Amino acid sequence: MLAPLAMVRIGLTTGFDGERQQVDLAYVAALEAAGALPVLLPLTQSAEIARHFAGLLDGLVVPGGPAVTDGLIGELPEDLDPPQPRRTASDRLYLQAFLEAGKPILGICYGMQLLNAVLGGTIYADVQRQLEGARAHSPKRGAEQHPIEIAPESHLARLLGRTTWTVNTRHLQALATIGRGLRVSARAPDGVIEAIESPDGRLLGVQFHPERMGSEGLPLFRHLVSLAGKFASGNAERF
Repeated sequence: MLAPLAMVRIGLTTGFDGERQQVDLAYVAALEAAGALPVLLPLTQSAEIARHFAGLLDGLVVPGGPAVTDGLIGELPEDLDPPQPRRTASDRLYLQAFLEAGKPILGICYGMQLLNAVLGGTIYADVQRQLEGARAHSPKRGAEQHPIEIAPESHLARLLGRTTWTVNTRHLQALATIGRGLRVSARAPDGVIEAIESPDGRLLGVQFHPERMGSEGLPLFRHLVSLAGKFASGNAERF
């Protein structure tokens, strides 16, 4: 088991509290269960360092996090965790580096929103108040699990083997317009965008949290690891 695990290396960006980096261990566990070697990435202000990691690693996960202000429409609500400019600047560098390297990326919640923004998309500051008909999508406002409709011809439908799914919901912001080279692959019943992807499946973003969905969420991580596998042999002796 150890040899294959050591070959597929997935970078995982982190949050921070004060001067301490931190990450929800559910992301680490999900990557390990999908057959990857998770590598926690340091916060950086250096594009060169981000490009170096993109060369060393085979894929990237940008997990959930605070408010996104890139491509923002409207004013942030008071019940949303405030932005973390230092983290966002670092995550942006990693996203740009992995995009330039052509390596697969999975963006989760904040990670999807920031990926979309890096590619020129926009985001509602408070989707419930800005998108007509939108319901609550955060437990802070009483939201619970809800179904999503998955585009039948999407990569998401193929890897899940379904076109409907019940997912968790933990967001106040939501995508307004889609970034370059992306398409919508799932929506909630109220029209809120729940997933995006690139036509080749290399980029995948979801508004929900698959790392908290046990075995049901694993196909998303396995998809990332499978795509990253083609880069693994070239990196075998470099890290």
